[in-house]
Amino acid sequence: MRYTEGEDCCALSSDLGMVPLPWQCGVIDDLCARDGLNNPSYITYGLDVPRQNGKNAVLEAYEVYVLAVCGWHVLHTAHRVKTAKKAFMRLVRYFTDKAHPEMSELVERIRRTNGEEAIHLTNGGSIEFSARTNGSARGFDDIQLVVFDEAQELTDSQYDAIMYTLAASSTGERQIVYTGTPPNEDSPGTVFARVRRAVLSDAPRGSAWSSWATPELPPKGATFDDVLPDVYASNPSMGYILSEGFTETEFAGGSLTGFAHERLGWFSPVVLSRAALDARLWRRSEIDAIGGAYPGRVAFGVKFSPDGSSYALVGCKLKGGHGTDRMHAAVELIECGTTAAGTSALARWLMERRLTASVVVIDGVNGAEPLCSQLADMGAPRGYVVRPRTSDVVAASSSLVDSLRGGTVAHTPSETLDESATRCVRRQIGSRGGWGFAAPEDGSADPWPVEAAMLAVWGARMTRRNPRRRQRLL
Repeated sequence: MRYTEGEDCCALSSDLGMVPLPWQCGVIDDLCARDGLNNPSYITYGLDVPRQNGKNAVLEAYEVYVLAVCGWHVLHTAHRVKTAKKAFMRLVRYFTDKAHPEMSELVERIRRTNGEEAIHLTNGGSIEFSARTNGSARGFDDIQLVVFDEAQELTDSQYDAIMYTLAASSTGERQIVYTGTPPNEDSPGTVFARVRRAVLSDAPRGSAWSSWATPELPPKGATFDDVLPDVYASNPSMGYILSEGFTETEFAGGSLTGFAHERLGWFSPVVLSRAALDARLWRRSEIDAIGGAYPGRVAFGVKFSPDGSSYALVGCKLKGGHGTDRMHAAVELIECGTTAAGTSALARWLMERRLTASVVVIDGVNGAEPLCSQLADMGAPRGYVVRPRTSDVVAASSSLVDSLRGGTVAHTPSETLDESATRCVRRQIGSRGGWGFAAPEDGSADPWPVEAAMLAVWGARMTRRNPRRRQRLL
């Protein structure tokens, strides 16, 4: 950092009637830090603080400054439509207050259409507000600042859709700001906690994080007097806009865990490392071998790693009727391989089993398409090769969980598959609660083995193809 424009930002905010608290001025100093080229010193900046401490005031002060003084293009995103709308309404008042005509004179136009709220200034500055979806930021361009409000809800797919808006910054100035509170058990997002942990532990160049959070859950039976030092340490606005008396009421009315989460900013390690599958159920479902106990339909699942360099091949056999999770399934990891020599050998292996297996389900952004093309060129029978849709993947993951709970899926011993199934965490798919598998933050397991298993089970239960039935060609 060469210098900061934080004093100017706080002065403007104070002139507009929004006087920052001391801790807010410190955060604003960091946000306004500039290098020798007048670019942001911190490309990535995070702020987590318990509720009602005034993090939105920090965002308002900074956004007003970069709009009115710097002429930046800003994209403000939130998890909920109503949160984005509220942020828009708060910022609009600073540009429409008759007591400050110098601000209203900057306004070129204000767009109030629901879901398309925006403020455009005559100096070229603009801010657009958007609720996040996987494609919410497509169409925005030339953005200098992206604000992730309610960042505890931010998912990887939403992050990917938004981040590329920064690539075309015409000024070369780029900054990402995360603000939020600790995620709870219902939060689908994984980005916020992951980035926070990386910045606080390794402090990558060009990144900074301000966190007010107790590192540990208070001991069982702790009194309010016991947690009072943590209350003040975790709430920088205590005594300004928060009161000790009401905080004691909060403590008395809820659980210790809830209080630690909401008022002390505690990041629960259980929530942050939320496993996709119940390890106890997975271990209970182990069998020695499939053998002849599952005489029904045979299916294979192939899942490629994101870069297409690796894959997992899993086989599944059924016993029971068609089209229901009541059919008992057994899976076995056949192979974890690489594509260094291509996928021709894998394609031949699958083709050799076309007369005994009903289906092979193949998935992966990279790798799946070449394998499917090879199988088509080899004359794979109709219905034998299936590429699942996103809705199919969501159905397959939830079906695997239900099957484990219902005792209708089993697996043979495999250290690799066991690690994948018990260590991988959930990643959100879509905006309706769907999910898939993702590697844990410590990278101790890959998700594609368990993903291949869930695809094999889904394919075996859903296919209607009978490989022994003779097909009549017209």
